[in-house]
Amino acid sequence: MAKEIAIGFAGNPNCGKTTLFNAYTGANLKVANWPGVTVEKKEGRFRFHDSEYRLVDLPGAYSLTCYTMEEQVTRRYIQSDEVDVIIDVADASALQRNLYLTLQLIELGKPVILALNMMDIVEKRGMEIDTHRLPEMLGIPVIPVSARRKTGLDILMHAAAHHVDKPSDVPLIHHHGGEQRTVTKSTRPGHKHQHHSEYAMVYSDLIEDKIDQLMDELKARYPGLQNYRWHAIKLLEGDKELLEKYPIDRPDVLDRSYEQDIINEKYDFIDEIIQEVVVNREERTAVTDRADNLLTHRFWGLPIFLLIMALVFFLTFTVGDWLKEYFQLGLDWFSEGTLYYLDLWGVAPMLTSLIVDGIITGVGGILTFLPNIIILFLALAFLEDSGYMARVAYVMDGIMGRLGLSGRAFIPMILGFGCSVPAIMASRALENKRDRYKTMLITPFMSCSARLPIYVLFSEMFFPSHALLAAYSMYLLGLLVAVACAFIMRLMEGRRGGAHSNSLLIELPEYKSPSAHTIFIYVWEKVKDYLSRAGTIIFVASIIMWALMNFGPGGYSVDMADTFGSLLGRWLVPFFAPVGLGYWQIVVALIAGVSAKEVVVSSCAVLFAVNNVNSAAGMASLSAILGGMGFGPANALALMTFSLLYIPCAATLATIKRETGSWRWMLGTALFQVAVAWIVSFVVYRLALLVM
Repeated sequence: MAKEIAIGFAGNPNCGKTTLFNAYTGANLKVANWPGVTVEKKEGRFRFHDSEYRLVDLPGAYSLTCYTMEEQVTRRYIQSDEVDVIIDVADASALQRNLYLTLQLIELGKPVILALNMMDIVEKRGMEIDTHRLPEMLGIPVIPVSARRKTGLDILMHAAAHHVDKPSDVPLIHHHGGEQRTVTKSTRPGHKHQHHSEYAMVYSDLIEDKIDQLMDELKARYPGLQNYRWHAIKLLEGDKELLEKYPIDRPDVLDRSYEQDIINEKYDFIDEIIQEVVVNREERTAVTDRADNLLTHRFWGLPIFLLIMALVFFLTFTVGDWLKEYFQLGLDWFSEGTLYYLDLWGVAPMLTSLIVDGIITGVGGILTFLPNIIILFLALAFLEDSGYMARVAYVMDGIMGRLGLSGRAFIPMILGFGCSVPAIMASRALENKRDRYKTMLITPFMSCSARLPIYVLFSEMFFPSHALLAAYSMYLLGLLVAVACAFIMRLMEGRRGGAHSNSLLIELPEYKSPSAHTIFIYVWEKVKDYLSRAGTIIFVASIIMWALMNFGPGGYSVDMADTFGSLLGRWLVPFFAPVGLGYWQIVVALIAGVSAKEVVVSSCAVLFAVNNVNSAAGMASLSAILGGMGFGPANALALMTFSLLYIPCAATLATIKRETGSWRWMLGTALFQVAVAWIVSFVVYRLALLVM
């Protein structure tokens, strides 16, 4: 049996690395965290020419300097024995920016193949890249590909298989037919080595002399090290990890940090490469310039973002509700059929109630919202893959700066529209610990997709003519509350002299037509997660809710007033009454929603014994029951507001605990959000009573 080949996909953010990775692996992905680190790890497998390949999508990074957790993970994985070949995915339309990481990967000494992605964009611009000269200057294979069009994929994988254990089998040709450039000073008389025949990146005489001396020291003190040159370079850069692991007592050589010198000389070499291999180079297409002039405008950028999000929710409601009708018909048929056969088979009433009123009503009520969820994720995936979401973070940089945060803090907040768990994890990209903690505190206020079923149900029941507006207002309210909380924290820090601001440094990717395959993978992963929660968390929660509503101190009871759920809800009613939620059934549903926000809807279906709660008949029945209790539009608005802002789901709380390593911070976050939810819901409810 042929040996399994392990390939690591490395590259800058927004270079198309994940699109290329998905093109090979399809939906055959395994997503987890790197051991001991909260950085997402994606692995996939596939067969090519009777060989088995294990592909690992490494975190996007601009360098391997280990300033961020992503850079640490990428460097440590590449240095390990787990990877056989590195495929460096570079955006060919922005080659100058991408080559810095390429040079660092080459210096690590592993087999590297440069995949020039987005070659279709290069062609559209009228540019050309000399793919014969580029490998001569880098000493590695260079394969043009287009992940979106799936061209060049077989050639790239063939090159990967051919170059296993061959880090430098492409000849280096550094002649320039005349005057030597800055980066070739080591070829002048006086230097003892002619390194251009050995290495792609050759530094000035001063640095090369120091590298040689450090290599001699490393060989003497640490025999058996792999790639002495790379270790010497990192020591000159002042790399903390290597200085602690391999200390060298040479103050004459390590007299200062040479990191900036090394960076400058790398970019000198990159400029030389670009001049030689790129023809008809342009910075940007005219279309991108015109679009950015509008979408990133100082005044119009934010209103345009809000209008785009309004369009997203218009599609979520109109198209999603149209598809939802078919799900409801199927659920009605399944529920009635199950009840018919259970009665026909003489199943005990208690078990029949558990299956029909508990499991089918609870889980089925959530599944009917699946079309709305799919439309929402389709829209978000389209915006992300087109390159627009990076512009949103850029537009928000000024606002976030006034709040004492970097514009980068808005990226987790945007992710929060999809799911709070990856949004909280994304806060690790912030360098400052205080920024990370503040971002984790306010990110759960962004309305995740799990809250959408609550908005859809109650807005269509109590605001039928303005359901879209009522639901959309929750997304705006979450954003406003997050901004307000960040502003208050900034004022408090300012009084203690701790206020600070960080500028956002972000590469704006080229606009491109979203990849249907990438969008499919993204949406499928989200839908699969939604369905898995329906089959686990919501399934269990529905059974628990049924038990709470059917058992009490006296045992099984058909009267809900005598059940444990009733007793718990009534005990907490005084806390919720001032915000318009003083109904024990609503209180119990909100408590159950801590497991997963969708459970609020399934719990209402169980608590009020309404089958297929999302159908027209189900909503009419639930609305009549609530109306008879005195629950009106103002109460519905308060319920949506409280559901938006109170304790995030259990998975989000667990992620906060993992990211901070503090139970105290996790519990503090939960209490803080309950307090904010109560205050804002109180204001919303009282204002709603005045106008409704």
